[in-house]
Amino acid sequence: MSRLPRSFEELITLLKRRHALIMEGRPDKGPGRFKTEPNRAGYTLFVAPELVEGTLSKGYEIYRGLTSPLDRAIFTMFLISEVHPFADGNGRASRVLMNAELVAAGECRIIVPTVYRNNLLSALKALSVNGITGAVGRALDFAQRYTLAIELISPIWTRRTTCSI
Repeated sequence: MSRLPRSFEELITLLKRRHALIMEGRPDKGPGRFKTEPNRAGYTLFVAPELVEGTLSKGYEIYRGLTSPLDRAIFTMFLISEVHPFADGNGRASRVLMNAELVAAGECRIIVPTVYRNNLLSALKALSVNGITGAVGRALDFAQRYTLAIELISPIWTRRTTCSI
C-alpha cells in the first residue's frame, strides 16, 4: 500500500495492479485493463480511451513536482478520477492511490463513508467544471477527521498509521 511510483511506467503498473485487485470480483468490468470505450457520468464525458495514457503521463509530470504528501495524495486522486481510465472502479482506484501517498508518508489515510460520497463527488465536480479548489480540500479534511475517529475507537488501525490533524 505504501509503494509509490518512481516513474510513469511504474504509475501505470501500480494503477492497473491495484485496480485489478479492487475489481477482481467483477471480471465483466475488465479488472486492471484500461477502458476501450468512452465513459461518462451524467453530463461529464471523461478522457477518450486513446488519450488515457498520454493524459496520465502529463499528469505524472505535475505529480513529480509536488512535494507535500497531502498535495500528492489529493492530486493523484483527482487525476485518476478525472481521467477515468477504467470502465468501472475509477473512484475506488483513485482513493487507493491517494491513500498510498498518505500511508507512505506516515499520514492518516482517508476513508470516504458511503453517506459522504456525493459530497466528495460534488467537490470534485466543482473543481473540474468551475476550478473551485477549496471544496475538495474541505471534503477530504472532513473524511480524514472521520477516519481519525475510527482510529481512536479501533486500536488495530492505530498500529498501522498515525492520524494527527
